[in-house]
Amino acid sequence: MADSPSIRVLVMNTGSSSVKYQLIELPSEAVIEKGQRDRVGAAGGDFESHHDAVKDILDSLPGDLSPDVVGHRVVHGGKRFSSPEIVTDSMLQELEPLNALAPLHNPPSIAGIRAVADVLPETPQVAVFDTAFFAELPAVATDYTLPRDIQDRFGIRKYGFHGSSHEYVAHQVQDLVPAAGQDTRVIIFHLGNGSSVTALRGTTPIDTSMGFTPLPGLVMGTRSGDIDPSIALHLMHDGDFSSDDISRMLTKESGLVGMSGVSDMRDLFERAESGDDAASHAIDVWVWRARHYLGAYIAHLGGLDVIVFTGGIGENQATLRERITEDMDFIGLHIDHDKNVTTSNSPRPISSADSDVAVWVIPTNEELHIARLAARAL
Repeated sequence: MADSPSIRVLVMNTGSSSVKYQLIELPSEAVIEKGQRDRVGAAGGDFESHHDAVKDILDSLPGDLSPDVVGHRVVHGGKRFSSPEIVTDSMLQELEPLNALAPLHNPPSIAGIRAVADVLPETPQVAVFDTAFFAELPAVATDYTLPRDIQDRFGIRKYGFHGSSHEYVAHQVQDLVPAAGQDTRVIIFHLGNGSSVTALRGTTPIDTSMGFTPLPGLVMGTRSGDIDPSIALHLMHDGDFSSDDISRMLTKESGLVGMSGVSDMRDLFERAESGDDAASHAIDVWVWRARHYLGAYIAHLGGLDVIVFTGGIGENQATLRERITEDMDFIGLHIDHDKNVTTSNSPRPISSADSDVAVWVIPTNEELHIARLAARAL
């Protein structure tokens, strides 16, 4: 069989205030160029808009490294988009109404797509949706129990997010963990400023912590995670909060920053170590919520074979990995302390020899996963 021709995929991961990119050559999977543009849209920032930041990235690429295709991470695909899709004008028109469901992420992604179209009008683009991996979740996991006509009319269901990360790591489990197969019971914690946890059988997700939007689930840097929905109603009725006030509070002013004043876990640990009670309490709440989901998903899976930590916090915070998994003798889960505190950028097991559950740290690679899917979509 002839070797597959090489193709250069520019992967754009457009966040609320930054744009990360990688230029990846396939099938070798070599990273040719990578970088990031920060402080986008902030007062006194480096770039006034995401459109400007993306154009700056494209202008910085050497002429001989022009991409063959551009793959974009798009957070919310709603019911309409359940697989990677080549970008067209009509597709963008269908995508834009979903901005309200992921207001921090979808609008910057669309701005990035339009910027690429301005600079490289002949280069095909592919949108890869975070929600796609969870499109086939069982109905018992996705139903919010609101009146059926309301759910159908407004497309209300659990969609799930961080799909590119969870899917990449799920396949890494199959490659790396001895005896892993499609019946293996797996829980993946993607932990960062935005965090989520997914329960899987093999590479098939059965439940995930984020929902209709990326807001619910675990405690996050600035997002609340799970709350009683009547709190929002109470604040609107008795506190004179508008819907915009509530949205801003839940997405940008809650979570770790709401409890402690800082959103970065590294800063939180520094404050806790210096005696800051609010910081210590925020960490305790963060751990409590993570263990809550761990226990729930063990029940749904009927046990546990593999647990994986990924994302910036999951890959780098040994103390939190240990706290989430402590006192798990009832399922035979034991972490090896020395393995856990060893720093590495490579996938590695951190469970002890006598553990019945394999515990791994597997660095995620959303950009590589998006590159593969974008090339496949062509």
